[in-house]
Amino acid sequence: MNIASVHEGDLLWTPSREQREASRLAHYLRWLKRERGIDCADYAAAHAFSVRDLPGFWQSVWDYFEVIGHGRARTVLEGAMPHARWFPGATLNYAENALRRRDAHTAVIFRSESGERLELSYAELAERVARARAGLVRLGVGLGDRVAAFAPNRPETLIAFLAAASLGAVFSSCSPEFGVGSVLDRFRQIEPKVLLAVDNYVYGGKRFDRRAELEAIRAGLPSLGAIVLLGEGDESVVRWDELTASSAPLAFEAVPFEHPLWILYSSGTTGLPKPIVHGHGGILLEHLKALALHSDLGEKDRFFWFSTTGWMMWNYLVGGLLLGSTIVLYDGSPVHPDLGALFRMIDEEQLTYFGTSAPFLLACQKQGLSPKQHARFDSLRALGTTGAPLPAQGFGWVYESIKNDLLLGSVSGGTDVCTAFLLSCPLLPVHAGELQCRGLGAKIEAFDDAGKPVTGVVGELVLTEPMPSMPTCFWNDPDDRRRIDSYFSTYPGVWRHGDWLKLTERGTAVIYGRSDATLNRGGVRMGTSEFYRVVEGIPEIADSLVVDTGGPEDANGSLWLFVVLREGAVLDAELTQRLKAAIRSELSPRHVPDQIRKVPVVPRTLNGKKLEIPVKRILLGQDPAKVASKDTLADPKALEPYVAIARAELTA
Repeated sequence: MNIASVHEGDLLWTPSREQREASRLAHYLRWLKRERGIDCADYAAAHAFSVRDLPGFWQSVWDYFEVIGHGRARTVLEGAMPHARWFPGATLNYAENALRRRDAHTAVIFRSESGERLELSYAELAERVARARAGLVRLGVGLGDRVAAFAPNRPETLIAFLAAASLGAVFSSCSPEFGVGSVLDRFRQIEPKVLLAVDNYVYGGKRFDRRAELEAIRAGLPSLGAIVLLGEGDESVVRWDELTASSAPLAFEAVPFEHPLWILYSSGTTGLPKPIVHGHGGILLEHLKALALHSDLGEKDRFFWFSTTGWMMWNYLVGGLLLGSTIVLYDGSPVHPDLGALFRMIDEEQLTYFGTSAPFLLACQKQGLSPKQHARFDSLRALGTTGAPLPAQGFGWVYESIKNDLLLGSVSGGTDVCTAFLLSCPLLPVHAGELQCRGLGAKIEAFDDAGKPVTGVVGELVLTEPMPSMPTCFWNDPDDRRRIDSYFSTYPGVWRHGDWLKLTERGTAVIYGRSDATLNRGGVRMGTSEFYRVVEGIPEIADSLVVDTGGPEDANGSLWLFVVLREGAVLDAELTQRLKAAIRSELSPRHVPDQIRKVPVVPRTLNGKKLEIPVKRILLGQDPAKVASKDTLADPKALEPYVAIARAELTA
């Protein structure tokens, strides 16, 4: 395959008849016909049923997966957005469903960049959760209390979450590389009773001492009754082995369907992070649907997605336990000691599903990595990617350099729903640059400027019907105003997500970046991902950031292109002209940048998302300290070159 010749829409992979018929989704559709009398001939028919009859679909998910519940629901869906309620009257517990297995089957494999490895069976995991639960009870944790974690992606963090959930307590986590300010911005809002913490962590071959940061966090959280330390500590903390020293029978508090399970956070780059509350039942049903029916996971799978505890993909990965799968946790840098580290783990652990981010795959492509030259990947049958749009040539690289027979699931959703709206599908082919389908039960549309659904052109991604995993509320938002303003202020009764979306005639989708970072030049609107596809396709460009300082009514703004050059490259007149020519021919003449500047780094959040909006605000003269918190950045100094450029422009 010539990767350079791969274009959006090219057919790259088609599942065989045997693969389709053996999938969990095909099994569910056969069950749906047999048990409900609903005959869906293909995925399009299945999706149409799922959004036409929301109560019927979500009840079928509950029944098909034999969800363990207690109190019976009065109805499946009550009311409409923004006040829809799911399964009112039902009671259940997420942890009880995640730990329904108690056998010798492997539940968790833990790996670290330092060489640590631990394997836990479902029986062993349940025993450790029972011990942690008993310890939390001794610390006074009960229904509705918050248990927070300042901890890496280790088994103890998972165990603490499941123990808290079993009690009906509410879990929330930050990874240990978060700065003190970023941690306090999150945890002060939720007032945790107990904090699970580390006082050091290892990343990229280096050990980072976090004792001073932990003391500052302790001082900033007066609600804390105890700190549980993964380490030695002193008499002022409870050591993990002390917390788990004694056991008690593992019990589960039956809680209402919408009872808080965990609190996740928006990125917090431009203000106080939104504390997003998800319920036990909504997350349980959504993750069963997304992981089993769309990602085709089951008890024979070994499921990995690289994530820290500060990204929603950690919560998504944990959902593999609901299916009896083996989940694989990894603590450390994905590129230590080199870009091939995680790929080698596929063979070492016989992973069947490998999840990562689009920026990671693109970095591998840029470096000319060919993982299949150093590994067999016999076990691997699916690869997931999210975090940013994966361009068509990135799809081509996966099939050329990793494996040519696998389900490549480029998916898109968000922390707000802790899942993807646009998902993979084991019944459908994979087209370059396109997301395979709208998820079951997700009534996704692309709205034009008039708020009307469109196909074949770019519009606003919206949901016109509710989903169970939508936030039940924002924490400490008694009048529900922050939640409603965040999602429903543009189109009354319709969820606006903030992404540019194109739905194709064949039912696939393309994401073009955030709609609040759109490039609107002379009425020609374009998403940033299209821009990056062209610019970063030029060999000398390692990374890029594009910002339009104009607005819908402002014709005087400038289009800025910032580029990070590959080693040895020079931003001279020849490269500048090639950049402009490529943009003019592949995008539009109106999108030729007014300014092209070399920078040492593109600012990204800890989860790898580019910070177009904060840079735009800096260029418009806003206070850099107010547009983005350094604690939310992968590189705290990454904004400094942009601040210098903005100051030079404003004083020129």
